[in-house]
Amino acid sequence: MSKLSDNPSLKEINAYKKKLNWGDIPAIYQLAANSISDIDGILTHGFNNAFKQLLDQRNWNLNTVEQQNDIMGKVTTRKPKISLYHNINEQHYELHCYPIINDERVLQAQLNNPLCPFIEWRPATMQMLFRLNSLIPFIVYTFQKGDIADYALIRYAHQRVDELIILLQKSFNITDTKGHTIAEFCKEIYRKHSQSQLKESVEKPDNMEN
Repeated sequence: MSKLSDNPSLKEINAYKKKLNWGDIPAIYQLAANSISDIDGILTHGFNNAFKQLLDQRNWNLNTVEQQNDIMGKVTTRKPKISLYHNINEQHYELHCYPIINDERVLQAQLNNPLCPFIEWRPATMQMLFRLNSLIPFIVYTFQKGDIADYALIRYAHQRVDELIILLQKSFNITDTKGHTIAEFCKEIYRKHSQSQLKESVEKPDNMEN
C-alpha cells in the first residue's frame, strides 16, 4: 500500500483511509472529515459566515483604524484590535473572536460605539468564527486505536486552523490568543494516554499472579 505524502491534502487522507479500511469509513472519522472540509472552503463558499463578516472592511470602524503614513511615506491602515480564543468542549473545537476596547476584550453586542473596531458587533453571529464538529471525540478515539490516516487528519485540521489564524493576522492586530490549540490538546491527551498505559503495565503482574 502506498504511503501518504509528507503534506497530504484532505482528499488524499480520505482516500488513504478508505484503503486502510477497505472502503468502510467509521462514522466518527466521517463526521470529523466533513467538518474539516467545511473550513477548507470557508472563504469560497457562496453563503455568508462569521469569518467573512470579520474580514468585511465595510463593517470596520474607521475611527479606530484611521490611515497613517509609514516611515517611507506610504499610506497604511491600522489593524483593528481583536482577541482570539481556542474553545474546546466535550464534542467540538471552535475559534472565537472578540473585539478589543480600551485594551479589554468585549463580550457584549456593540452598535456604533466609537471605541469599538467594528461598526456593528453581534456576538450571536460573529463571535464563533468556525467550528470543527466532533473533533474532540475523534482525537480521543485516535489516541486509543487510531491509524495513520486518523493522525494525518488531526494534523491537517491543526494546519488549516493555523493557516486561517495567519490570514487573520494580516488584517488584524491580534492582541492575545487564549485557550488550548488542537496541538496542545493532543499533547494533553497523549500524556494521559501514556500515563494510563504505564499504570496498566505496572498493575498487570499483580493481576497475573491472581
